[in-house]
Amino acid sequence: MPEINVAMIGYAFMGKAHSNAWRQAPHFFPGPLQPRMKVICGRHREAAAEAAARLGWEEVETDWRKVIARPDIGIVDIVTPGDSHAEIAIAAAQAGKHVICEKPLANTLPEARSMLAAVKMAGVRHMTLFNYRRVPAMRLARQFLEQGRLGRLFHFRAQYLQDWIVDPEFPRVWRLDKTIAGSGALGDLGAHVVDICHYLTGLRLDKVSALLVTMIPERPLPDQPRRMAPVTVDDAALFLARAGEMTAQFEVSRLAPGRKNCLLLEINGSRGSLRFNLERLNELEFYDRTQPEAVQGWNNILVTDARHPFIPHWWPAGHILGYEHPFVHAVAEFLEAVSSGGEIHPDFADGADCNAVLDAVERSAASGHWENVQPLAAACS
Repeated sequence: MPEINVAMIGYAFMGKAHSNAWRQAPHFFPGPLQPRMKVICGRHREAAAEAAARLGWEEVETDWRKVIARPDIGIVDIVTPGDSHAEIAIAAAQAGKHVICEKPLANTLPEARSMLAAVKMAGVRHMTLFNYRRVPAMRLARQFLEQGRLGRLFHFRAQYLQDWIVDPEFPRVWRLDKTIAGSGALGDLGAHVVDICHYLTGLRLDKVSALLVTMIPERPLPDQPRRMAPVTVDDAALFLARAGEMTAQFEVSRLAPGRKNCLLLEINGSRGSLRFNLERLNELEFYDRTQPEAVQGWNNILVTDARHPFIPHWWPAGHILGYEHPFVHAVAEFLEAVSSGGEIHPDFADGADCNAVLDAVERSAASGHWENVQPLAAACS
């Protein structure tokens, strides 16, 4: 089986999730390409070396430019903070590498557009890694919508709530610095729910009215706890949106005590409704109003049967999957696309479409008015 060498730029939280996916994908989803975890790259050699030993990478580098210049590298996987996504991805594409990039694709819409132009010009495969698209229950929900089982779509609503920075003494880490992170809860959590809306409904949000709030305006510096620094991103974002005739509501926050990683979705249509809770990610709730009224009610589907998406590659029916599995699914499908030359979604066009919505949200929060989403005309697949 032919091999393809992979380089990962970055090594922290998402580096851990992506590394596991590169290790597991060829074992559970054997395909025409065998990924080889060739080199991991980080600014601090000692930390990168420790990550390489722990996560299974062969080599360590501290300069991503040297990694991209290597002729033996076929895939570049970007898991760095958002301020470096564009520069790395554009350089990788220009060097002829296939590219995976963590979400959000970029910190700004112009950066996202530049990244999309670069991969199109280079003719390489590209993916924005919105991992929740490949939760089996989410893929099943997509199938229901494609089959028309919800009918005409009326409403989409989503909440993505966490509590990891609710303590005002929590330090001002990089995710709270706009120059690095681009935005706060909006980009970190809002990007996910915007992409899920695009993916499930097949519709593109075209107009938004938004509110961004920063409730803890300053925090102690990580290395100087007695010195305070301003928080320059949002703690929470709320926005209304339209996609044609469908209405959408979004709420994201990192200041919701008791909510650790709580992504809640509900879609309502003329023929029924769907509900999903990421903290019960093996379940999908479906309400079918085409049934006789006497038996209408919410049905809880345990999405762990061999007939469900992705499940035949894993365990016997009823054995649940976890947070790490959608990353494996994404890597497996990306390898297939690299081998076949076929399309893979969500690609950089999908990522840029998401960035266009985030851009409109920020403009609306600043103006206090409804703002149009700038179209990119990416197909939802």
